[in-house]
Amino acid sequence: MAMEKMWAGRFQKALDKKADDFNSSLRFDCRMYAQDIKGSMAHAAMLAKQGILPQSEVDLIIDGLEGILRDIDAGKLAFDGDAEDIHMFIEAELTKRIGDAGKRLHTARSRNDQVAVDIRLYLRDEAETVVSLIAELVKAVTDKAEESADIIAPGYTHLQRAQPISFGHQLAAYAMMLLRDISRIKDAVKRMNYSPLGSCALAGTTYPTDRAFAAQKLGFDGIVQNSIDGVSDRDFCVELMSAFAVLMMHLSRFSEEIVLWSSWEFKFIELDDSYTTGSSIMPQKKNPDMAELVRGKTGRVYGNLMALLTTLKGLPLAYNKDMQEDKEAIFDSLDTVKMCLEVFAPMIATMKVNGENTYRAAQKGFINATDLADYLAKKGMPFRAAYKIVGQIVAACIEKDRVLDNFPLEEYKKYSELFEEDLYDEISLETCVNKRTSAGGASPSSVKTQVAYVKEELKKI
Repeated sequence: MAMEKMWAGRFQKALDKKADDFNSSLRFDCRMYAQDIKGSMAHAAMLAKQGILPQSEVDLIIDGLEGILRDIDAGKLAFDGDAEDIHMFIEAELTKRIGDAGKRLHTARSRNDQVAVDIRLYLRDEAETVVSLIAELVKAVTDKAEESADIIAPGYTHLQRAQPISFGHQLAAYAMMLLRDISRIKDAVKRMNYSPLGSCALAGTTYPTDRAFAAQKLGFDGIVQNSIDGVSDRDFCVELMSAFAVLMMHLSRFSEEIVLWSSWEFKFIELDDSYTTGSSIMPQKKNPDMAELVRGKTGRVYGNLMALLTTLKGLPLAYNKDMQEDKEAIFDSLDTVKMCLEVFAPMIATMKVNGENTYRAAQKGFINATDLADYLAKKGMPFRAAYKIVGQIVAACIEKDRVLDNFPLEEYKKYSELFEEDLYDEISLETCVNKRTSAGGASPSSVKTQVAYVKEELKKI
């Protein structure tokens, strides 16, 4: 026999089966069962404190809820597909177990504020997990940056070789991005951590409730100050999904570089076999599929954010059924982010850097040209004049199939008498990298300072 709807009193006919399935959210909001039960316990405790329900009934309610939680956790209680949502399922199960006392739990509460508090609690818990996963990735990246601090590599702009850097310098850049991702998520949680419980349908209640008491029991920093805002706000979902989108953008950029670096054209790194796949027809292939999948799944997280923004943009206050669409979007983004992070950290930790190849690549492309211009500038020539002369020398090197390192001194002197034998030491790759000791720069010593900074920041998380 199908479960009777809690709102059935007004209606003469049962809901059409297809309409019922379409309306139901249990298949995706059931993951919030623990938060729903936790919120109900806090609400019941508040009802007792305020004398709205007798303590004896509230004790019975809380015992019943604890039993339901234990049974779901243990796999002894399956979700009833006839239930409209997780809230109705738990209330119906509670009533079945303890009788009429279960029907009184919903006093001074609506599903509108109930779902709003559930999703805040759920996302607060899950955001903490995401932060921990990002921290693990930051550690893996930082460790690899520290290992690679002395490895010389070409740095790029416009995907053209630009200046010599430490390979660890490039990796440390991603550690900094990921630290900001942690900060963004934690900031979003701060604004999320206010309780809408007690807002009821939209207008509050005539019962003498204590919203602050329930909020405190649930670990919130306070209450949402406007009851309409309490049930209609999904800013916190949008903000968290925005932070996830930025995180995925960073992971996607990193993935793109991993794909390039692991190609035969670069061969800067080799990914561990555990994080690559082969081809069904080409036996030589070792494909960076994990990085490519992360890059691909970024679009999915972007799409979820745009879907929710589009859903919310035309909604009048207060609650509308459209808002049920928040859950599948945010849950999918959350699951995708966690899945990507779980595979990304060990992929980086097991990655090998080929220093010989990065060095050979750095020897080409005239990436020490800026240092040659700086050489003249330090001897008194205006930088713009030095820039022009070095550009002319590069053009001559290209014409004569030479590089700056082996362009003869007598040829240099045709462009300026300021050139001396010491220029070759000044433009060596080792000098170019090691002397970039400015804060945040590419030198090994600077990279190690950056690594130390990241490690200190990780201790604060």
